[in-house]
Order: sequence, then C-alpha cells, then structure tokens
Amino acid sequence: MRGSEFGELSAFIEVAEQRSFTRAAKRLGLSPAALSQTIRGLEERLGVRLLNRTTRSVGPTEAGEQLLLRLRPVVDDYAAALESLNQFRDKPAGLLRLTVAPPVMPFLMEKLLGDFVTQYPDIRLEISVDSATVDIVARQFDAGIRPGYLVERDMVAVRITPDWQEGVVGTPAYFERHGEPKSPQDLGAHNCIRVRLPTGALMPWRFAKDGTIFDLPVNGSLILNEIGAIETALLRGVGVAQLHRAFTEVAVASGRLKRVLDEWQAPGAPFCLYYSSQRRTPAALQALIEFLRPSQKKRASR
Repeated sequence: MRGSEFGELSAFIEVAEQRSFTRAAKRLGLSPAALSQTIRGLEERLGVRLLNRTTRSVGPTEAGEQLLLRLRPVVDDYAAALESLNQFRDKPAGLLRLTVAPPVMPFLMEKLLGDFVTQYPDIRLEISVDSATVDIVARQFDAGIRPGYLVERDMVAVRITPDWQEGVVGTPAYFERHGEPKSPQDLGAHNCIRVRLPTGALMPWRFAKDGTIFDLPVNGSLILNEIGAIETALLRGVGVAQLHRAFTEVAVASGRLKRVLDEWQAPGAPFCLYYSSQRRTPAALQALIEFLRPSQKKRASR
C-alpha cells in the first residue's frame, strides 16, 4: 500500500467514525477543506461513493460501511505491529491519548505529568479535557481519568488520587479582611463566587453534618462557568468558592489559597485512570500506570 493510499484510508476511517468532517479534521490536524478534498479524491479513485453528506450530518454509505468494517482490523493490526517494536527500545515511545475530567487536570499537570514527560521523552501525550463520560474504545482513547464511581465495570481501573471532597477556598488575605467562616451559615457574610452549570442551573453549595448532607443557599456578586475565570477571581481576593478539591489542590499546597470548613464537607471519591480490559495495553500506557501507582502510594503515606 502506498503512503498516500494509507493516508486517504485513515482519513476516511476518521470521518466515518466521527460522523463529522470538522471533528475528524481537528483530530487529524487538517483543515476541513483539505480533508474533504482527500475523501473526494479517494472516492474518485475507487469509483464509489463512501460517505453520504448533508448540511447536518455525515455518514458512511453501504459501500463505506463495508470498507470501514474491513479496514478497522487492518489499522488495529498495523498499530499493534508498530507497538510491538517498543520491546526493542530503551524506553516506551509512541502516542498516548487520554480523556481527562476537568477537575483533575491541575493536579495531573502539576504533580504527575511534568515528571512523566521528562522521564519518557519519546512518548507523545494528547490530552482531551471533557466533563462528559467518554466511550474510550469508540473514541480511540488509550485511557480515561474520571471519578472511580463513573468507571464502567468492564474497564480496568487504577486509583490515582486520594478521596477528594469539595472545598471552600479563598486567599489568606481575603480571610484576614473578612474573617474565616466557622460554619456554613457564616457564609452569609461572605462574597460567594457561584458556578453556572451547562444545564443553566447554579451549582449548589453542599455540606454534611452527622452523616446528613444538605444544600445551603449562598449569595455573591459573581457567577462564572469557567474554572480559569473562577481561579483568577479567587486569587485576586474577590470572594470564596466551593470547588472540587482537585481544582485547588496545587494552589492550596503553595499557600496561594486557603481551605476552610473542611469538617463540613460531604464525603468525596478518588479519581481513577481506566482502560479497556479487551485490548492489549500499549507500552506507553503501561509506563504511565506504573508511574502513577508509586506516586499515589507516596501521597497516601503523607
């Protein structure tokens, strides 16, 4: 198979599986126009239409479905053949695609991946941040990182964080000016930065006492829906926010933020790295798993 043919067929697989030229183009690092031209050239060379295109959707024709069915095992075998060469390398190499929940990203980048990419320079990391639960097999990710309770039972799960609760945080300077709340009810005297969820609802401020979990109405001058903006507002001393501790773990450890009301927080859960039990584990993924496991033990012993 010529290199150009393999490129065309790989492009077809991506479009057919993504059901979108735009999404497939982003995955391939191409412009939608260039990708469309590639597919058109493939169809002209084969003499058959492979994709049905409308203004709203893209999907394989019957011929395209047949080709996709035959091609996918070939491409998987090709990837496996390249992966087998890792045993002859001094260190693992290749592309490692991860889908990661937003709360764990600051912790992951600061505590784990900085050292990982230095230790394994031949591994290329592609990280997609997504709050939705992702089918890693269908979307061709090597692994995902989500709260443990969201991981399907047919996946292999490796715990990589402590049990993380929510946390109420503000800067030390803010608490010096306004005082520290001793109970959730004291938040009525504070400027509470609230979070607008994708559904349009405001994220509730949730607390627990004697095993009972309750929501508390709070008020404030700022409502945001993006974690970077919330962090900026917090660090500038605008007010306090209740966020998943994974978002603020690094800032709290460095002293830029201070956590309060810890004894009132509802029980939390750990994040897990998960991957398919039905696929061979790539050497790059195995290296990440082994890297995360000792890191977790070190944190747990603190």
